[in-house]
Amino acid sequence: MSRKPARTVAPWVRTRLRTAPGAAFAYGLLVLVTAFLAASLPWTTDGYETDGLRHAITAAPAHRATMTISTRAASSLGVEAQASELSPDSLLRKRDKLAPLLPDPLRVDRADSVYGAHTTKRVPALDPWLPQRDHIPPQLLLDAPAGLADHARYVSGRAPKQGADGGMEAVVSEKTAKVLGIKTGSVVHVAGTDGEPKAITITGIVRPLDAKRPFWTVETQLETPAYLATGGYEPAWYWAAALILAPESAPQLAGTLGEPEQYWRFAPATNELTARDADRLAGVLDSLGAGPGLVKIREVLGDNGGFHTDLDDVIAGFRNMRGSIASVVAVAVFGVGAVAAVVLLMTGGLFTARRHPELALLRSRGASLPGIGIRLLGETAAVTLPASVLGLLLAYGFTGASPDRIGPSCVAVGAVALLGCLVVPLRAMFLHRRPQLHSARDDLINAKPSRRRTVAELTFLVLAVGAVTALRRRGVDTPGAGSGSGSGTGSGAASDPGSVDYLVSAAPVLVALIAAFVLVRLYPLPLRWAARPARRLRGAVGYLSLARAGRSSATGALPLLALLVALTTAAFGGSVLTGISDARDKAAYLATGADARVESGVAFSPLPPKVETTVRAFPGVREVSPVQVEYGVDLPARPGINDNGMGAPLVGIDPATYARLAERTGFGTFPAELLKSTGTGGPKAVGDNERVVPVIASPRVADRLGDKPMEITAAAGRFHVKVVAVREVTPALPDKDFFLVNSADLVNQAPTTLLVTGGKDGALDGEGLRTTVLAANKSAHVELAAEKRAASVDSPLQTGAEELYLVAIGAGAGYAVLALLIALFQVAPERTTLLARLRTMGLTRSQGRRLLALEALPQAAPAAVGGIVVGWVTIRLLSPGVDLTRLALAGAPEEAAALGTALRADVWTLGLPAAGVVVLAGGAAVAQAWWAARKGSIKELRAGDAR
Repeated sequence: MSRKPARTVAPWVRTRLRTAPGAAFAYGLLVLVTAFLAASLPWTTDGYETDGLRHAITAAPAHRATMTISTRAASSLGVEAQASELSPDSLLRKRDKLAPLLPDPLRVDRADSVYGAHTTKRVPALDPWLPQRDHIPPQLLLDAPAGLADHARYVSGRAPKQGADGGMEAVVSEKTAKVLGIKTGSVVHVAGTDGEPKAITITGIVRPLDAKRPFWTVETQLETPAYLATGGYEPAWYWAAALILAPESAPQLAGTLGEPEQYWRFAPATNELTARDADRLAGVLDSLGAGPGLVKIREVLGDNGGFHTDLDDVIAGFRNMRGSIASVVAVAVFGVGAVAAVVLLMTGGLFTARRHPELALLRSRGASLPGIGIRLLGETAAVTLPASVLGLLLAYGFTGASPDRIGPSCVAVGAVALLGCLVVPLRAMFLHRRPQLHSARDDLINAKPSRRRTVAELTFLVLAVGAVTALRRRGVDTPGAGSGSGSGTGSGAASDPGSVDYLVSAAPVLVALIAAFVLVRLYPLPLRWAARPARRLRGAVGYLSLARAGRSSATGALPLLALLVALTTAAFGGSVLTGISDARDKAAYLATGADARVESGVAFSPLPPKVETTVRAFPGVREVSPVQVEYGVDLPARPGINDNGMGAPLVGIDPATYARLAERTGFGTFPAELLKSTGTGGPKAVGDNERVVPVIASPRVADRLGDKPMEITAAAGRFHVKVVAVREVTPALPDKDFFLVNSADLVNQAPTTLLVTGGKDGALDGEGLRTTVLAANKSAHVELAAEKRAASVDSPLQTGAEELYLVAIGAGAGYAVLALLIALFQVAPERTTLLARLRTMGLTRSQGRRLLALEALPQAAPAAVGGIVVGWVTIRLLSPGVDLTRLALAGAPEEAAALGTALRADVWTLGLPAAGVVVLAGGAAVAQAWWAARKGSIKELRAGDAR
């Protein structure tokens, strides 16, 4: 009779979890937070990238985002056949066939889409009563769109329709009617193909319901007439406007000289687009522009059918920006991920160390390594898996993500769960691979690196050198440079710029890793050097603290690594945010020249004196620099220069205030003494043409003038100038050629611009200043640097990436604090026992606090100093390869982007986290000493020698 195995009375997993519920809860909470962050990252990134794609399309001008399909009737057809192609029924049937040819993910916004027929050439109006500037009659665009009633309301008159006698009827916008003097009932005539004038009766005047909708903005002359000039040396000016015909009158366009064209404008719907559709959109637009999609269009419209859009440019710009931003964000993500992984490893090490006697006893009694590993895996899995699933669910609810994008988040959470499950059993199996009774002390000061460790360190060193070298050579991102031509040929499809080079993005982490290896190898040296003089001190606290620090576990490399990576990530992140802020300040000052810029509303005209008085008296204004700008001053050429003619603005300044402004903005700083007045200006200098005035010029102007005095003739006076310095930019005109002159040396002195400096850090009530200035002079114009700075952030991609960077820095700091606390907790029982024994020998409470604080400093101080040094070195090493232009200046002009953006070491992000590490380590040690003294020492003294 076989004996049945005895039933397990106390299951291992349940028993162990009940024995240490606090440790299990803490470990589960750590895994929960890590899984939540890991799951939130893909969803958050996808969310702001999706918002960025939709914003890029909706914010683009309608004429760029709209997809236009057009065709012309074959020239071989007669007028009647061409007219039949323009009928409303024919256009509607073709629209219904063309809309399905726009494949996914392109979706059509029917409310903003429009179709119809229009002339491709403007036709001159034949009526003499219309305004004719320079004897050129108004040039008219004849457009017959469908759905006018959905986009306009009638100010007067009625809707156009087919005339009773077959004539054409049309309406005009309010602005057109005002400019051309058209009224309801007016008749406008245009030339016909048969040589006879075609009459168009104006039946009404309309006002747009929403002038920003594509119906009015694709063809802007439907609402607003344009004042244009002919080409040539002496251009002539004329009006260009549009008449909005009834759809029923479209066939009669075939009888005009305007070469009519059928069109279908499809506005893209963005409410269902996601970031992952960007690459597919580029491919679809390529196909429609010059591929299978165009073939299908021509099957409906014939060989003259064509597709045109600049949406490919918009998509290419978004993809390039996404690639640039993703590469910069990846640096922060790698840093936080590395710190989180190290903290999980440290937590597993703490749990393994606490259970070392238990596992050693099991191993000595014959327990197998697989058996121990499986049981420990069951323990950790019972905590880790539910915590990981809960973190995933919380991230899903917090981010409001789409269920169809759950894959990347599940992979990230799976990686966290796998690490959380395996770290404890694998470490335990490695430490207890041989039965052991009493292990020798694992002192960091006596630890000797093994060959395998040396090989691993050298491998990481090679990776770090390669990553830094690659980043400095080709930058943190290498997006495709393609951009659409806007011709519908598909040239906007660039190679995928969204890919991230993970080795390059991990460069700061690798640098911090190498620094940790170096510090761990060098750590024993300062302890030995400090211990020798400490022996001769009167008290025992100093020597004991150094001896205790030297006896810390050799596994102390993990908290050091966590702290260094966290501090490096914080320093790099702070430099990124500082660089972004600096770039936006530069862009704002590039546009305005100061905190505020006050100019006359009439071009190049002087400001009334009362405006300057008003501005100077405004609260918050620290300084005003008056500037006199005269554009287009002819420059003489020095000998040896091919004189093709060149003009440049003359900028008259007050050297003292302007030099301070240049120094504050960082644009072309110079000492005020360079432009010291010659004392020959003012009305008394009229006729003194031989006087020489010093000037500061831009490089091109300086090259043209040379180093000899050259005569200048301007409205401000006639005199000779000599270049005394060259500057690339200047606040008054930072994006143009220029030459600066002391305004006191000008004959005619009349400031045209006021550059206003606000209070501390540019603080200025801009709106109040604008209101005050306009009250003093209604024609004045006020530009504010704060408004220009806000305009440089125009995409959710930018704001989302910045917020993610801040969260990453905060999470890294949190994990660093946790790593420090775990390292302290790991030695807390040993420290408590030590204090209890030393108190029996006469150690006072204050001495105990000093002992633990001094013991913690030799570990915290190298981490803090190393973090500052490594952070600074990392910024210096990586700065040449990191371009923050797209992250900082997406909406800024090209001149601002040309200034570039660079990483800059920030004192606060370098020093504050490092100081926090030292303070936290010392404070935690002092708190432990206080708690141990308050608690008593009976238990520690009774426990015996626990090794």
